[in-house]
Amino acid sequence: MSVHHNRQFLLAQRPQGLPSRETFSYVETVLGEPGPGQILVKNEYLSLDPAMRGWMNDAKSYIPPVGLGEVMRALGVGKVIASQNPGFAVGDYVNGALGVQDFFLGEPKGFYKVDPSRAPLPLYLSALGMTGMTAYFALLDVGQPKAGETVVISGAAGAVGSIAGQIAKLKGCRVIGIAGGAEKCKSLIDELGFDGVIDYKNEDLIAGLKRECPKGVDVYFDNVGGDILDAVLTRLAFKARVIICGAISQYNNKQAVKGPANYLNLLVNSARMEGMVVMTYAPRFAEAAAEMGGWLASGKIKSREDIVVGLETFPETLLKLFSGENFGKLVLKVE
Repeated sequence: MSVHHNRQFLLAQRPQGLPSRETFSYVETVLGEPGPGQILVKNEYLSLDPAMRGWMNDAKSYIPPVGLGEVMRALGVGKVIASQNPGFAVGDYVNGALGVQDFFLGEPKGFYKVDPSRAPLPLYLSALGMTGMTAYFALLDVGQPKAGETVVISGAAGAVGSIAGQIAKLKGCRVIGIAGGAEKCKSLIDELGFDGVIDYKNEDLIAGLKRECPKGVDVYFDNVGGDILDAVLTRLAFKARVIICGAISQYNNKQAVKGPANYLNLLVNSARMEGMVVMTYAPRFAEAAAEMGGWLASGKIKSREDIVVGLETFPETLLKLFSGENFGKLVLKVE
């Protein structure tokens, strides 16, 4: 029987505001072999997502919170190295909730196989994973963009935003990205084909929206909430659609979430605002992944991964999401 030394980050306390290294306890355990129905996975890449901040709160949500003393939840991809589950063989690569650790040992609930010969493993956490599914269904199902419409995306250089913007371009829309910093804004136009950008860190948001969206905003894909959501609400076009995908500006608030003050613009423009949770669309993931795969293969969509090496860097690397340091999908390589 082989023995595996497993490094783990457990949730030690529920953070007030930004999480820190103290939020987690680092432990090392020894793992044996899987029991009936279980598999042992060597984790290779973990997905770091803004949603992880919500999972740390003891609050009712679309998914139960991580319990104190439990391994911090994280989606990831890895290789099956031992199995007592007929659905998974040694050598299979899987995508699932592997947790922030070197190895996953347990029942593969919700796990599915991925093929590293068809795409590099990190892509299964970005464009071909939950990130791509979120961008795809939020934009196409909730936003319903039509050719010629103006689509504005906040957090446009982030994981979901950068893909949603490219899909909107494929659908014939005029796409405006809101991002922070000259470098991110330049790459949205030069690399991803956005039509215009607003640098919220270095210019007045309302003035930027007037410049880039003279006829108003038909679809607003919101990843940030807060003041940026409020600003875009002032520029809505008739029958506009606002997609509430995320609100990263609010996740570390110590006070109550800041709601939209300008929501009456929904009324006067006969507009709607709708929230989106990606797991609702799970029955359709396969069809979306097939279409995304085709777009990636033909070069119509580019996926960017920001890969940081080293499991031990997890608490600090997670914070890159909240300072806006990451470009594209933030991924932790387990080493």
